[in-house]
Amino acid sequence: MISSFFSKGAYNLDGYHFKNEFTKSSDAVLLDVRTKPEYAPGALPSAIYIDFLGSAFSLELAKLDKSKRYFLYCRSGKRSSSAVSEMRKLGVEAFNLVGGIGTWPK
Repeated sequence: MISSFFSKGAYNLDGYHFKNEFTKSSDAVLLDVRTKPEYAPGALPSAIYIDFLGSAFSLELAKLDKSKRYFLYCRSGKRSSSAVSEMRKLGVEAFNLVGGIGTWPK
């Protein structure tokens, strides 16, 4: 059960469990919620970019397929944690990468 993988509260996963759950889930979507300057050097493979601080963030969330499982990351894990909270309020299953992109296992 996924709840056994939580590292710092509900829906927050450490790098290993985040990548494992994302990789094994057939309905998983990886979301990069960093700012443009943070995103510019590159993103994780297959990640969809939605700037958490952008004016269209709420509109982009509303367009998401609620039948999918979303795995979010940012630079440090704080914005993605906030985004996950917003998504869960909308009834979307979402998980945060604790510590941000730097904790994604190689």
